[in-house]
Amino acid sequence: MSLPEPWNRAVSPPLAGRPPKPRHRGLTMILDKGLGLAATADLLEVAGPCIDYWKLAFGTPACYPPAVLKEKVRRIRAAGIAVYPGGTFLEVALVQGRFRAFVEAARETGFTHLEVSDGTVDMAPDVRRDLIRALLAEGFGVVSEVGKKHPADRVSTLRLHQQVLDDLTAGVEKVIVEARESGKGIVIYDEQGRVDEDELEALVRGLPDPYVLIFEAPQVHQQQDLILRFGPAVNLGNVQPADVLALEALRHGLRGDTLRAALLGRPDLRSVRFPQG
Repeated sequence: MSLPEPWNRAVSPPLAGRPPKPRHRGLTMILDKGLGLAATADLLEVAGPCIDYWKLAFGTPACYPPAVLKEKVRRIRAAGIAVYPGGTFLEVALVQGRFRAFVEAARETGFTHLEVSDGTVDMAPDVRRDLIRALLAEGFGVVSEVGKKHPADRVSTLRLHQQVLDDLTAGVEKVIVEARESGKGIVIYDEQGRVDEDELEALVRGLPDPYVLIFEAPQVHQQQDLILRFGPAVNLGNVQPADVLALEALRHGLRGDTLRAALLGRPDLRSVRFPQG
């Protein structure tokens, strides 16, 4: 993926491999906790081409003025971005026995996708499979999420690995790896927010393609670590709206840490001389 004019004539991305849109790798999912129409328009203007999935987090869709929410979703869709509410919102509807009403409300609002998760509730594998298939039959794109939100409910990574495989078989587009907003003490992150290499390896080992996963990575050092491990085409989620362009620069190797990785082994490029003439 080349940089836009005029910068494509000035520099080339030191890290190659960032796919252009439409793409199935290198996806960026943002976590929107309540942007208004003006802020949404500003973000679309400056960073729309960098965003692939737009999650209206938690149950915030229920807290918008309805007309504002519909217009917001319309603008996001017009930019070619998949837009959906967080999975916990659907969990609430399922617990209350209101699946059909939730689907109708999501369609009326204009959401393109829905997220299936069991971060707080308990959901048997066959129920999860049938839920995914039912949402697909309703015409929605479906992403799923694996991992529990509370440490007391944590399940083994091997079980999450199997859940990823089952969800893919059921037809989801991508599987999100839970990290919440903090990115600490959950699934692939330890209590300090560092990537637990053993947990990460156990999750991705044997997958048909590690790029079926979207890793929630709310902290910059997590984004950096995953880019250095999987390359610029890694899928990253729970990105704060204000950080989208900074993440894009990170993917291209335009920030110090990923630039350093791109230059390792190239001492001929690391030594800078001022050009003459």
